[in-house]
Amino acid sequence: MDQAVLARVPEVFARRVGPALGLADEADVVARACHAMATRFHGGGRLIVFGNGEAATDAQHISVEFVHPVIVGKRALPSFSLTSDVATITGVAATAGLEEVFAHQLRRLAAPQDIALGVSSDGGCVNVLRGLETAHRLGLLTLALTGGDDGGPIGRSPAVDHVLIARSADPRVVKEVHVTTYHILWELVHVFCEQPGVLDPRVVP
Repeated sequence: MDQAVLARVPEVFARRVGPALGLADEADVVARACHAMATRFHGGGRLIVFGNGEAATDAQHISVEFVHPVIVGKRALPSFSLTSDVATITGVAATAGLEEVFAHQLRRLAAPQDIALGVSSDGGCVNVLRGLETAHRLGLLTLALTGGDDGGPIGRSPAVDHVLIARSADPRVVKEVHVTTYHILWELVHVFCEQPGVLDPRVVP
């Protein structure tokens, strides 16, 4: 193999170490988000997921993981993605603007006991932020998967209850950390759901 290529290999791996360790360092933040999600599911809520571009496919991936678990014997939990209906997305975008494609759907489809999860690799997607702000006003639990140093405008928004940041400027690394993060969300939510006695909000302040 070419020596110049081999010389780059350590750097490629090193770029991923910090963000991955950062996720591990935020185990308490992740656990609290999962507890809050499990409490909403326990109360009859649904998970509503949305994002743009590659994050749109993440939204669909997250949704199907919850509604159709790949692990035999795990409970299916109600979830859907706002990125799956092309007709609705393009219709809303054409008349109300791309900024409204998620907020519009949430106003019509969401219930106060639901969960809204927005995905944005840089935290700067206006329609994801607008969706989370709308969800917050409707009483939903709001979560965001973001990236960068501080999660961008989405990460700084008071409308987001739980912010999980993949701390990297490389969108590829952010996506990799996001995949790991939402698999952890899925697993820990099920851990809490399997122990309903811990779903009283007073258990985890």
